[in-house]
Order: sequence, then C-alpha cells, then structure tokens
Amino acid sequence: MSEPNAMPRSQTRSRIGPALAIAIAAFVIGLGLMAYAVRNTPGFFARGSTAAPATRPTPAPTPVAPSADAATLALREATLAAQLANLEARAARTDADTADAAVNAGKAEAILVTFAARRALDRGAGLGYLENELRRRFGATLPQQVGTVLRAARQPVTLEDLRESLTTAAPMLLATPSDWWSGIGSELRNLVVIHRADTPSPLPSDRLARARRQLDNGNVETALAEVERLPGAKDAANWTAAARRWIDARAALDTLETAAITGAFAPPPARLAEPASAPTPAAAPTGDGLF
Repeated sequence: MSEPNAMPRSQTRSRIGPALAIAIAAFVIGLGLMAYAVRNTPGFFARGSTAAPATRPTPAPTPVAPSADAATLALREATLAAQLANLEARAARTDADTADAAVNAGKAEAILVTFAARRALDRGAGLGYLENELRRRFGATLPQQVGTVLRAARQPVTLEDLRESLTTAAPMLLATPSDWWSGIGSELRNLVVIHRADTPSPLPSDRLARARRQLDNGNVETALAEVERLPGAKDAANWTAAARRWIDARAALDTLETAAITGAFAPPPARLAEPASAPTPAAAPTGDGLF
C-alpha cells in the first residue's frame, strides 16, 4: 500500500523541476527585453502606463514689450509737443478774452454811472450813491471833474430854472444906467442902430430874445454870452453864476463820459459788498431862488 503512493510523488517532483526552470528562464528573458525596450524606446512608460503622470502648472509667459522704432517714437513726441503747444495757445487766448471781458465790463459800468449822474443833474436831483461811485472810478485820475460834478449836484440847476430866472430878471437886464447922462446917451445910441446884415442885432431886447431861444435849445453857453452883453448884466450875477455852474458840470460830465468810453480811468478797488443806501435827491431850487 505504501509503495504505490511513493512513485507518484517522485514523478511529480521530476515534472515540477523542468517547468520551474523554464519559468525562471522566461522571466529572466522578459526582464532583459524590458530593459532593452526601456533603453532604446523613449516614452515607453508614457505609452504603456495607463495612469497619467502628474502635470505641473505651467507659468504664464511674461509679455515682452515690443521694441519701438526710434522714428516712431520721435513722431509721437512731435505730435504730443504740437498738442501741448495748441493747448497752451488756447489757454492764453482764454486768459486774454477773460481780461478783455473784465475791461469791457468795467467800461460799461463806468458809462452807466456817468449817464446816471447826468440824468440826475438834468432833473435837479442829488446824486446819492452815485457820489461814491464817481469817487471810486474817477477820483484817482480825474479828481477836478469829479469835484465839479459833486458841487453842482449839491446846488442843482436845470434848464427850466435858468429859463424862468431869465424871464424874471429881464427888466433888470434891460434896465439902462441910473445916471441921467448915460441914460440919454444909451437912448440916443439905440435910436439908430447900424450893423451888417449877416450879424445879429446888438439891441438889448434882441440879445435877450436870442438868449431865450438858446436856452430853449439847451445852448446855455451861448445864452450866457448874450446875457453878459446886456446893460444890466452886473445886476444878474446870480443868474450868470448859476449858468456857469451848469456849463462847468456838463463839461466835467463830458470828460468823465469820454474817460469811461475809452477806459482812461483807474479801475475801482475791490471792496466788500455793502448795503446800498437809498439816494436822497435834493429839491431843485425855483427860478426865483437864483436871484
């Protein structure tokens, strides 16, 4: 019973030995082929492996500034320089326009002040707040004219006052001297008057009539010249003084208006805003008040 069992074991061992040797040889040959493939075939493991190798994040490429041509840079600089010069010219023109606008505004205000002062004198009213405006704008350059206007405004005289006063003073102006001998000589001289046809009549009554017509036309200076040639002109000193005051005030206003139009005056100094005071017009004297 024991022998038959022993034989199969020995036969089995004899079969396992060659098979094991063949397996070992095949294994060694496979290792050699693998080594040869690894050495001579690049990317062998990349194609053969199923697992994807870990990839590293690729950094973003740094942008490289393009190299500009020297001629292009010079052209750009010239263009920028031209644009800057244009902007500077515009700024200069804007400043000049602003300065001109300020000058024109000052002229307009000065003209309005002088026109308002003339209107107040023509109406026989006081200047009120216009006195300060005249001093501020014209006091530094035309102080004499400003003073003349202010004095005339404190004693206003109108054309109507001069006409009424001349009518009232007519007998006084036409009166002959009280001396009887001078009176006779004056009467004799007035009996026959010889003068050229193109010259005005020297008769006192004609002179007085011409003076009235000149006053009606606003020519006070011509009317004053006629009145001063009348026989009683010395007794009408108040009327002649009022007429001269009227003439001087208008001449001063003419000078101030010319300065305002041409800009020949000092600009008013800057000041804080003040509450405007109401003008206090003075009452115009009547015609009888001149004498």
